[in-house]
Amino acid sequence: MVKPLIAITAGDPCGIGPEITAKALALAEIYEQCRPLVIADAGLMCEAVKIAGVNLAVRAVTSPAEGRYDYGTIDVLDLQNVDLSQLEYGKVTRMGGEASFQYIAKAIELALAGEVHAVTTGPINKEAINLAGHHYAGHTEIFADLTKTRDYCMMLIDKNFRVSHVTTHVAYSQVPLLIKKERVLKVIELTHNALLKMGIASPRIAVAGLNPHAGEDGLFGREEIEEISPAVAAARSQGIHVEGPISPDTIFVKLRGGQYDAVVAMYHDQGHIPTKVIGFQYDDATGKWGSVAGINITLGLPIIRTSVDHGTAFGKAGKGTANPESMVDALKMAIRLV
Repeated sequence: MVKPLIAITAGDPCGIGPEITAKALALAEIYEQCRPLVIADAGLMCEAVKIAGVNLAVRAVTSPAEGRYDYGTIDVLDLQNVDLSQLEYGKVTRMGGEASFQYIAKAIELALAGEVHAVTTGPINKEAINLAGHHYAGHTEIFADLTKTRDYCMMLIDKNFRVSHVTTHVAYSQVPLLIKKERVLKVIELTHNALLKMGIASPRIAVAGLNPHAGEDGLFGREEIEEISPAVAAARSQGIHVEGPISPDTIFVKLRGGQYDAVVAMYHDQGHIPTKVIGFQYDDATGKWGSVAGINITLGLPIIRTSVDHGTAFGKAGKGTANPESMVDALKMAIRLV
């Protein structure tokens, strides 16, 4: 079999994305499983190799077909969009935002054209993206827009801890207005299909309530009665093994205990907080907390997209101390989904 060709966007040049990309590609096991193509600036990746302290060469190419994909050399689709003399690690800059957006747009273009099999993204900075004139709330919205996808959702994964989201980057005051039967049902369906693709033969899904105690039979809100429960019933009628709505304060304990394969959360922090409590660890070397192995997948796209589940970590940028484990896991998930 031909190994899948995975496009890796390096993320914001001012953050840790290029460094963790270089560290991930210093692992022979990645080349044993796929053909990695970095979408970035070649000069930037040369600097990243130095910062990462890895013994790798950088080879600029103009198309995926030019890549050799040999371990020891990073093939970089060189967009030539970073002026290294102006590069400021750890800073929000228009150049960083523009460069990182161009990496994403190019990777999506290649994936839609069938020139790469999947896309794995490094971290971007939302402020920098918007400073560059690209007004998106985040990666997920960029992918949805550029692939013209209407029904999509975010799934966070840390090993067997999987959480999909009905809403993400919106003000909390808007969340109740967006919790509708059709949307909740769609996220259940997307989650079910994703779990099947991950090799889980009979997925078990739990749906969280929006309100405390899942509304307590209408005492604390009616979204569970009017929108969430009907969505769960509709999913069951399709043969999906799903339960809910379940009180948000216990559902993640049950997920961690193995009772379910995934949880459908109603809003950003409801799903992100427990996942990051699980996935973040304290780094004795730096004295800081950081994401280690969590990953992010956008479900519903016509292409495969996986990502690290952490930000640009500007405080670590340029220091060579960034942990690449999330990037490695995101690459392995992309390979698995291909």
